[in-house]
Amino acid sequence: MRVESLLGEHAHRGREDLSGLVKLACDRFGKIDVLAGNAGVGLISPLNDLRVEDWEEMIDVNLKGVLYGIAAALPVFRGQGFGHFVNTVSTAGLRIVPLQSVYAGTKNAVRTISEGLRQEAGDSLRVTVVSPGFVRTDFAESMSDPELKAQILDKMDKIAIPPDAVARAIAFAIEQPDGVDVGDIVVRPTAQD
Repeated sequence: MRVESLLGEHAHRGREDLSGLVKLACDRFGKIDVLAGNAGVGLISPLNDLRVEDWEEMIDVNLKGVLYGIAAALPVFRGQGFGHFVNTVSTAGLRIVPLQSVYAGTKNAVRTISEGLRQEAGDSLRVTVVSPGFVRTDFAESMSDPELKAQILDKMDKIAIPPDAVARAIAFAIEQPDGVDVGDIVVRPTAQD
């Protein structure tokens, strides 16, 4: 019961944090042009390890975080008559591989929700999904399996692209004129399989 209560408190704070961020942006700038949903954790492991707490954390951060962002910004976007959601997914959701089932599942859920949002958005809101491949980030830091972590870090060292490559792709989508919606962008190293 204690864990459930802590998870509930954490989720409530996440919603409040995003609502507060949207309110702060509106108060400070009078509007919101873009909300980028980029939070994510990749606690990858074999399903046989039954790391249920890791699964719950990925669902809470990767999926619920995006939903909380939508809940905070959609009423503002509707009220001002424009806005752009940019949700970061992953190439892990495009090519499913062992050890990443739950992670890929959360990212595919965000892809599905984003497409539904795009269809419901009407002609004044835009929705973009960005699927990065290996990017030089601290993605592997949360992994508890030292061998798996070492494999990911080694591959990242060999082929990862810099974060600004993803930022430039997002900027491309944002800079399009009104009425142009860049739906999906895949940004990955040329060496990534």
